[in-house]
Amino acid sequence: MKYFLGVDAGGSKTYAVIADEQGKIIGAGRGGNGNHQKNREQAEESLGQAVSEALRSSGLSKDQLEYSWFGLAGADRETDFQILRPMISRLALPRTEISCDTWNALRSGTEKSYGIVLICGSGVNCAGKNRKGAAYQCGGFGYRFGDFGGGYDLSVEVFRSVLRADEGREQRTVLTERLTRLLGYHDVAELRADYLDHYRELPVHIAELLFQAAEEGDQVATGLLVKQGDELGLAAAATIRQLNMEKDSFDIVLAGSLLTKGDRSGIIRHAIEQRVKQSAPNGTLTILTREPVVGSVVLAMESSGMQVNQAILDRLSMENVHNKTGY
Repeated sequence: MKYFLGVDAGGSKTYAVIADEQGKIIGAGRGGNGNHQKNREQAEESLGQAVSEALRSSGLSKDQLEYSWFGLAGADRETDFQILRPMISRLALPRTEISCDTWNALRSGTEKSYGIVLICGSGVNCAGKNRKGAAYQCGGFGYRFGDFGGGYDLSVEVFRSVLRADEGREQRTVLTERLTRLLGYHDVAELRADYLDHYRELPVHIAELLFQAAEEGDQVATGLLVKQGDELGLAAAATIRQLNMEKDSFDIVLAGSLLTKGDRSGIIRHAIEQRVKQSAPNGTLTILTREPVVGSVVLAMESSGMQVNQAILDRLSMENVHNKTGY
């Protein structure tokens, strides 16, 4: 029997899963922040913790692993890989591969080996691979480098909109009362004064206020979500053009908590689709329902020469991951 390790690491949590060649999950582990750009020492500790826990729960030794795939947030450029390769090598696993976490999210969300993935969680990212295996990443480096959105940017947009509405530069919005209550202030004047007097980070979960407000018809909230979707659609369309996929049929996998959990009414999704269909009429939007770590396991299997069929994918279900991890 052959065994495979898949790891998915982001800015808030790290998952490690071990499965056999039939797709049965036999071990899992978890750590905290796994993004070296956020905190290098913390990321290495989280990766080590998750992998050790997965090995311990599986009863396997490192030498019994056929292949390991690490899908890591922040694995974007060669300078990142120069940091990450030594970090992963210190885990002393026999055969490993490292990629950006976009690729395991893509592979988890489509039965094909190619397609487009859009991630919208705390930040945003977009990447794609065509039938020939050519790959392209669009964005993923933050607002200054052309991105818009994700929890961090949207939290700032909510904050700005509330202040602008209070000054009369923006139309009135239910976000005003909800933001001041969430942050513990009596009114906008108190909020403004405190944030002017003290440098404070805005909690990323402020972005969650947008969804309920938009569902209730708030125009400011709806406008921000439409802009988020339009920006993601622009990134997907640019990736499609770069990879000459305009006439192809493929999946566009929507990943990240704001797309898979937050966008209940489909406002972001509809805006994405409007943009994407202009570039690739045969592209199909699909919401990621498996854990991204499943894609890492699949990539580990395929890297060893295995053909991953539907039965294996079914066994590598989100339910089985949760049952084994307890998270």
